[in-house]
Amino acid sequence: MKTLIKIKPKDYKTGDIVKIDFMAMHPMESGMRKDKDSGQTVPAHYINEVNFLFNGKVLTKMVTWESLSVNPVLSISMKVSGAGTLKVLAKDNKGDSVESTIAITPKG
Repeated sequence: MKTLIKIKPKDYKTGDIVKIDFMAMHPMESGMRKDKDSGQTVPAHYINEVNFLFNGKVLTKMVTWESLSVNPVLSISMKVSGAGTLKVLAKDNKGDSVESTIAITPKG
């Protein structure tokens, strides 16, 4: 699973509120779709948990399900308390997981 984390705005300082976008390249199969060629049901395969952590402290935990779109984008708002590391952990229903990090570096 490939991921990307974006912070908006790009320039921020301590005390500002920023938007964190987490994007995951994932098929998000619901288990309800049938393959066009074989007619067989495509097995469910979806992200079911996403955790956002800042300097090891949990900011939020999201429990998601199969109704999210393909390649979902999940967003949170965060008040910048200083420099540190934002980590996003995502797990899917098949046991695969991914960990993505980005440095939080306020300008002043």
